[in-house]
Amino acid sequence: MRCDVVRFVAFEDLGVWEDELTAHGFAVRYLDVGIDDVGPAASADLAVVLGAPIDADDDARYPYLADVREVLATRAASGVPTIGICLGAQLMAMVLGGAVERGQRELGWSRLEPTAAAASTPWAPLASAPVLHWHADAIRLPQGATSLASTPATRHQAFVYGRQVGFQCHPEADPEAIERWLIGHTADLTAWGIDVHGLRAQAREWGDEAVAASIRSLRAWLDASGFA
Repeated sequence: MRCDVVRFVAFEDLGVWEDELTAHGFAVRYLDVGIDDVGPAASADLAVVLGAPIDADDDARYPYLADVREVLATRAASGVPTIGICLGAQLMAMVLGGAVERGQRELGWSRLEPTAAAASTPWAPLASAPVLHWHADAIRLPQGATSLASTPATRHQAFVYGRQVGFQCHPEADPEAIERWLIGHTADLTAWGIDVHGLRAQAREWGDEAVAASIRSLRAWLDASGFA
């Protein structure tokens, strides 16, 4: 089985999910947006579209966003399992008929609040767990999608639409590799007045619980999706 991972930024990778996917028998292949042809991800057994610090509608500066949306649209039409994270979830919502709006900035670890619908899904453990947030936009759900979790600042932190799953947050993030994020995003962190020492402390405080819930949920979803 092949898992194609559409990646925008080198340090925003599969994180703690990569070993779990490999253990399920996937050959993981990264396709770097703007460098590689992302088209083959449309036919992979599983595809994951990761996050990036660019706006989902900024085609004028980043025209290859259209290529990623085409991959997501093809997969949605085919009904094959797909996961979108942060920007990936925003692009997924757009192709499904939803939208992306400017929202309230969230940055750091905090706990998700599950919806009633989350309890009947494989993502139930994650829907009440602490996760890393790193965004300033908000998803308007497409008609027919089900919201799984929220935070006070963001109404839809996770959603499902058939076999498509989107996360505005970062369940894949590895707390032990947070320094990559702190270095890679240093300009934004400085501009926003974010204390990097505080983010390190949150990673230590919440990391183990976040990783355990994330891997448990991913494993359950893979099994439910026929990848056992």
